[in-house]
Amino acid sequence: VQLQASGGGLVQAGGSLILSCSTSGFTLDYFAIGWFRQAPTKGREAVAYIIKSVGRTYYTDLAKDRFTVSRDAAGTTVYLQLASLKPEDTAVYYCAASNIASINEDDYHYWGQGTQVTVSS
Repeated sequence: VQLQASGGGLVQAGGSLILSCSTSGFTLDYFAIGWFRQAPTKGREAVAYIIKSVGRTYYTDLAKDRFTVSRDAAGTTVYLQLASLKPEDTAVYYCAASNIASINEDDYHYWGQGTQVTVSS
């Protein structure tokens, strides 16, 4: 099972980015892809997840109304659209795979390497 996050970069406050998570090697057991982030000096935070087969999504409070998670038709790439970005959204964003529909990072067994998002004020 492999995941690779990409699409991060430097953006001004109020701007947008689209992160991608390409996945491969999955069995049917691993069907939830979650997004998490970790800012400097902070612990990892859950952002959202999507059930690949049906597209059902869940968002934490930090993501509601600004972030959108989606997947392509084949279910091999998952996207996280970031909008109305704030400096406090600066973090490394990770995608991960779980075999249950969960926002708890302990339920995610496979992780990508992360992509840096930096929001300037």
